[in-house]
Amino acid sequence: MLIDADAEPFARPLDLPLTDAELTALALAADPDQPLDENAVPLHIHLAQFAGAALPQWYMPPAMARSGPRWRKPVVLAIIAAFLLIEALGLCNTFGQLTLA
Repeated sequence: MLIDADAEPFARPLDLPLTDAELTALALAADPDQPLDENAVPLHIHLAQFAGAALPQWYMPPAMARSGPRWRKPVVLAIIAAFLLIEALGLCNTFGQLTLA
């Protein structure tokens, strides 16, 4: 795998997000046997300063609205309502056969 990277690909402001190519170059250039920096902060300690706040955007982005068929919700609600009605009438629907309970 060949990655075309500049000599200083990461010399830029810290508030700009990294691209996939830059993250890949960082991962491939990292030494897995290198000891941790003395100033490294464990993730749980870093996240503890945001106690009570929502998760950071980089960790879990907000949920997106699903765009799917609109028929699903009414069908699911109708099935649930049917089972609730069967229970309310004191009937039993075990194995698909409607009988008195």
